[in-house]
Amino acid sequence: MDKKQSDLMMIFPDEIVNLLRTASHVTALTGAGISQESGLRTFRDAQSGLWAQYRPEDLATPQAFLRDPKLVWSWYAMRRDLAKTVDPNPGHYALAEMARRIPDFVLITQNVDGLHRRAGSPDVIELHGNLQRVKCFDCGRQAQDWDEAGEAIPLCQSCGGLLRPDVVWFGEQLPQDALEMAIEAARRCQVFFSIGTSGLVQPAASLAYAAKNRGGIVIEINAEPTPLTANCNYAFHGKAGEILPDLLREIWG
Repeated sequence: MDKKQSDLMMIFPDEIVNLLRTASHVTALTGAGISQESGLRTFRDAQSGLWAQYRPEDLATPQAFLRDPKLVWSWYAMRRDLAKTVDPNPGHYALAEMARRIPDFVLITQNVDGLHRRAGSPDVIELHGNLQRVKCFDCGRQAQDWDEAGEAIPLCQSCGGLLRPDVVWFGEQLPQDALEMAIEAARRCQVFFSIGTSGLVQPAASLAYAAKNRGGIVIEINAEPTPLTANCNYAFHGKAGEILPDLLREIWG
C-alpha cells in the first residue's frame, strides 16, 4: 500500500488495527528517514559548505579525533546546532502517543538527534548515542556541562581528558546494554515497526528478523522499499509523519 498514491487517510488492514488495539508488547525501530521529515539533513547530507571537502568517515572515527580533535569537535558542534533548529514531526509525536497507550512499548532509534525525547517518548534506546551529550574520550564519563563557545576543546572534570560527542563512531561497538535491551524487546514483541530505516545497517537491521522469528508481526513504514520489505507482514511506503498519525486515528479514534 502506497501513501504517496493518495492524500486521503490511509485505510489499514483489520489485522493490524485489531492487533494494536489489544497488543501489550510493541517495539519500534526508527532511522534517519523519520528525522528527514523534520527537515534535518542526514549524516552525509550535512557535508556541505566548509565540510564538503571532508569524507564523513574522516570526521567520525576515534583515529580522526586523535589526529585533529578540534576539527571533529567543530563538525559535531555544527550538527548539534542543526538538530536544535528543527522540531519533532507528527511521526515522532505519534510514537510518543503509542508509548502512552501500549503497556510495553519500546522505542529503539538509530538517530542521534534527540527528537524522539523532545516529542515526549520516554526511555528511548539510542543505539548510536545522542548528539546533545558528550563524554570523555579517555575515561568515558559523561559530562553534565561544558563550554561550547570556547576555542579549546573542553576537558573532562574527572580525569582531564578531551571531551568528545557521545555517539558511536565508525569502528566502535554499540553500547552493549542498549543493544541487549533492543534485542530482547524485538524478541518479545507482538508487533515490530521498522520506520524510516534502510534495513542495511547492522546490527539494527537484524532486529526485525529477531521479531519475526519469534512470531512477531513486522510492519515497515518507509519512503521506499528496502531489503526488509519482502520479509515484512505489511509494508507502507510514504511519510511516517502521515502514516503513523493515520494509524493512531484508525486504532483509537
